[in-house]
Amino acid sequence: MTNTEHTTNTTNTTNTTNSMNSMNSTNSMASIPGTVARIDFARTAPKVFRAVIGLDAAAREGLDPALVELIQIRASHLNGCAYCLHMHTNDARKAGESEDRLHMVAVWREARNFFTAKEQAALALTDAVTRVADAGVPDSVYAEAAGQFEGGELAQVIALILAINTWNRIALATAKVAGTDERQG
Repeated sequence: MTNTEHTTNTTNTTNTTNSMNSMNSTNSMASIPGTVARIDFARTAPKVFRAVIGLDAAAREGLDPALVELIQIRASHLNGCAYCLHMHTNDARKAGESEDRLHMVAVWREARNFFTAKEQAALALTDAVTRVADAGVPDSVYAEAAGQFEGGELAQVIALILAINTWNRIALATAKVAGTDERQG
């Protein structure tokens, strides 16, 4: 691993930790009339919270940061998680992702020319794993991903998909509000 890759991975791990720690602040939904106050997940289940941070950090280690954000954005779209979608589109922009590609993630199958074959395979796998209850993970989707990623890298992509789906569910269950990324302040 080069120093640049190590720095990028260290930065990504720090961003993951900061990203996930932003979920531990007071939930702003409690101040919106008609909403029920939700638990502060990080404070209520700190060991579980740290375990999910560890999964997320281990999953993204060594993966292309642009690919990481595309996967997180796509899963967040599918799960309807505005909190994570806002966070990860902002992270992608800061990392240099183009507005064109960000806009096309939601319709990536119709905009394949915006994404590499490897990114398309990752997005298809993200779709299948995120919507696993619909049809499982079809052999064709898995085979395409396996053709684009080496074994260890494929395992990390799958783990990243699992991690973002977990974060989406935590954010949705605890009613996190889009735009309240506490890392900014």
